[in-house]
Amino acid sequence: MTMYNPPHPGEFINATYIEPLHISLRAAAVKLDVSPSTFSRLIKGDADVSPVMALKLCKAFGRSPESWMMMQAEHELWKARKKVNLDRVTVIYSTLHV
Repeated sequence: MTMYNPPHPGEFINATYIEPLHISLRAAAVKLDVSPSTFSRLIKGDADVSPVMALKLCKAFGRSPESWMMMQAEHELWKARKKVNLDRVTVIYSTLHV
């Protein structure tokens, strides 16, 4: 089964806000109160959304800070699932102890 590839938040921001609204990365960075290089790294997927960035993205673009963090987490989990081999990991405890 092929798993859905959740987008990196930067890819989402670029496709949903930056390109359609014709906003330059520099102008968006100024409005987010971050350096242009920081915002550029985020858009390229070279930097992750931090809790501080999630708060700034919430104010600038909407969506809750939790949704920005969840988008980042989903992307990271997808990447991990592609490369982590769990064959040697065994179950330690599989039933609820009542």
